[in-house]
Amino acid sequence: MPLKVALQMDPIGSVNINGDSTFRIALEAQERGHSLFFYTPDKLAFVEGRVMARGFPITLRREIGNHVSYGPEAEVDLSTFDVVWLRQDPPFDMGYITTTHLLDMIHPKTLVVNDPFWVRNYPEKLLVLRFPELTPPTAIARDLQTIREFKARHGDIILKPLYGNGGAGVFRLDPNDRNLASLYEMFTGINREPLIVQKFLPDVSKGDKRVILVDGVPVGAINRVPQAGETRSNMHAGGRPEKVALTPRDLEICAAIGPTLRDHGQIFVGIDVIGDYLTEINVTSPTGIQELERFDGTNTAALIWQAIEAKRA
Repeated sequence: MPLKVALQMDPIGSVNINGDSTFRIALEAQERGHSLFFYTPDKLAFVEGRVMARGFPITLRREIGNHVSYGPEAEVDLSTFDVVWLRQDPPFDMGYITTTHLLDMIHPKTLVVNDPFWVRNYPEKLLVLRFPELTPPTAIARDLQTIREFKARHGDIILKPLYGNGGAGVFRLDPNDRNLASLYEMFTGINREPLIVQKFLPDVSKGDKRVILVDGVPVGAINRVPQAGETRSNMHAGGRPEKVALTPRDLEICAAIGPTLRDHGQIFVGIDVIGDYLTEINVTSPTGIQELERFDGTNTAALIWQAIEAKRA
C-alpha cells in the first residue's frame, strides 16, 4: 500500500542529488508509489497535544538544478503519516535532541526512522562504548589531566568534539605535539561538553571504511581515503570514496552490533571501521548509499524501504 512519508531534513532544494542519501531514499519512496512531505526541523512543533509540522508536498526528479517541485505550503499533524524520517544533519545539540522528544510522541504508531528515543540515547560516538572489544583505546573526558594521562599511555592520539560531525574539529596529536593544552582551552571555551580521545590508527592512511547496515544487516561498504597529508577521511573533508569489499572482520563487527541496532529501531546505520577497529556507529544522519550504489549496484534505498514496508505491514 502507498505510504504517507514525511521528511524532516535540511533544505532539500540545496542538496547534492548525486551524493545525498536522504534524496536517494526519498526518490526511491516516490518510485515505489509513496507520497512525500518535506519540512525543516525548525518547522516542527507541539501544539495543544499534537505534533505538527509546516512544510510542503514535494515531487522529486534526478535533474541537477531542477530536482524538486513544491506543492502548496501546509501545516500537518504528523500522527496522520505512516513514516517520518529523522534526517537533519548534526550537530547533535539541544535543538536536535528536542526534535527527538517531540517525534517520540508519535512513534511507533507513526514509524519514525531511525527510532528517535534510541537516536537520542545512542549517538555516534557513545554507542561504540558498549563494544570496547571492537574499538581502539578510547576515553571521554572534560578533565585535562585525564586526557594528558591517556596521551602519555598511547603517544599518538586523535582528539575531537564528542558531538561533532563531518570531520570538523578533529586533531591528530603525535608524540611530539605540544598543542594539547591549547586545544583543550579552545574546546572548553566553546561549550561545556566532554571531548573524545582515541589512540591514532595508522591504518587510516589506507582508508576509513563506511559499512552500511539495514535493520542490523550489512549490505555493503565504501572506503574513504584521506587526501595526502590529511588525517580526516570524511567526504565532507575531502576524502575520496573507493570501491571496497566487506572483510571477515567487518562481518564480525556487524554480527556483534547488528542485534542491538535492530532491536532498537535503527533501520539505516553507517558504521566507521579503520583497519580492524570500529570507531563510530552513525545513527543520526548516515550517508554513503549513493556511492555504494555506483560502485557495486546495491540499491540500499530499496532495501531500506523493504524493511520499512514490512514493519508497516
